[in-house]
Amino acid sequence: MNSPVDDLLPATRRALLHRIAVAQSDGRAPSFVAAVQREGQLVWSGSRTSVDGHGPDADTQYRIGSITKTFTAVLVLRLRDENLLDLNDALEEHLPGTGVGDVTIAQLLGHSAGLSAETPAPWWERTPGSLRPELADVLGDQPRMHPVGRRHHYSNPGYTLLGSLIEAVRGEPWEDVLRREILEPLGMSRTSAQPQAPHAGGWAVHPWADVMLPEPCEDLGLMAPAGQLWSTTADLCRFAGFLADGDERVLGQASVREMRTPSVPPESGDWDSVYGLGMQIVRRDGRTLVGHGGSLPGFVAGLWVSVEDGVAAVALANATSGPLTASVAADLVRIVAEAEPRFPEPWRPLPEVEPALLELTGPWYWGTYSFALRLVVDNGVVLEPLGGTGRGSRFVAEPDGTWTGLDGYYAGETLHVVRREDGSVSHLDLGSFVFTREPYERGAAVPGGVDEEGWRGLKA
Repeated sequence: MNSPVDDLLPATRRALLHRIAVAQSDGRAPSFVAAVQREGQLVWSGSRTSVDGHGPDADTQYRIGSITKTFTAVLVLRLRDENLLDLNDALEEHLPGTGVGDVTIAQLLGHSAGLSAETPAPWWERTPGSLRPELADVLGDQPRMHPVGRRHHYSNPGYTLLGSLIEAVRGEPWEDVLRREILEPLGMSRTSAQPQAPHAGGWAVHPWADVMLPEPCEDLGLMAPAGQLWSTTADLCRFAGFLADGDERVLGQASVREMRTPSVPPESGDWDSVYGLGMQIVRRDGRTLVGHGGSLPGFVAGLWVSVEDGVAAVALANATSGPLTASVAADLVRIVAEAEPRFPEPWRPLPEVEPALLELTGPWYWGTYSFALRLVVDNGVVLEPLGGTGRGSRFVAEPDGTWTGLDGYYAGETLHVVRREDGSVSHLDLGSFVFTREPYERGAAVPGGVDEEGWRGLKA
């Protein structure tokens, strides 16, 4: 069992509050609210405001912009898991008549469909959705910017198409599907398509003077699946916990892990940031963070999860520009993870294991590369390189006695034991690679054979 997680140390709490105080002041935000979740529990929330006595709390709604896209992606993955579609299906198979129906659902989810970043003018975020009543109004006359599937190009209209896809398959509005399939099961009662009191108002702050202007709050219509939602730090922390661990009522852990896996190569020179399926993936301070940022006129938002550390953070502000909420949320994760690192689970012995499995453990050699094989829970195995070079992976046991790679170079590849006629182990076969007990073991099935004279030194 991990250490208690129901509270943070006073020094940690002060560091968190100081970080958002600096963000609110330097970013000149009318208000700024943030929260941190650790091991599935809300352990800290704080806020700063320009109005004394009217500070927001973890129950105050802010608009979250493109964090909405992650919700939309979850709904699409649910359709896939129900066998109602395949991610490699062309959009046309389920949503005909768009004019871009040859792109796949996976390409839309990962922003590699080559579609434009924005709708035709006027700017969709600051005008009513009624100006774009049809998908043709969202896509415009030239919706394609790049070859399909070749590069990551962020597309807001792409997520409008995914929202319309959900409606076409489910036969009901995106908002209703969202509420029934995600918000209600996760207990996110303070997340909605329209603002519900208490909520913050959206403001623009003059770039060269400390004065403000209210921003319009528009219903985005067809663009809602790309950025409509309002939420709170408490609700978004619940959602962050789901993005880390999954929830069978919504989406299983394997599918959530798939969302967190890069879907296309990053932009040239941008190696610390990639995109999965509806989720951003970044490297910050030596750790991997998954989540999403968001903005709409009057609001900025950030949500990041460090799955390895068991820490998530959310930061929300009601200003069009200035507060770097995504950076702040990443900093909040770092503060907690570094000040109060996660306790490892206590070591426990495995349940009884079969002798035939136990004899497979220990050193193996692929050519002259050395590896170690060890057993883990549920008869899984881990193949680890020794000496710092080589490809390692985790493997899950299959009913037929083989193992399937979970990560790294061998993800999806099959590992199986090859036995001699007398039942003894000859070697391991991993995607055609032969692993033997000795390097280039004589008599083993090493491709190309082994020189009969064996190992030798240099003759004078």
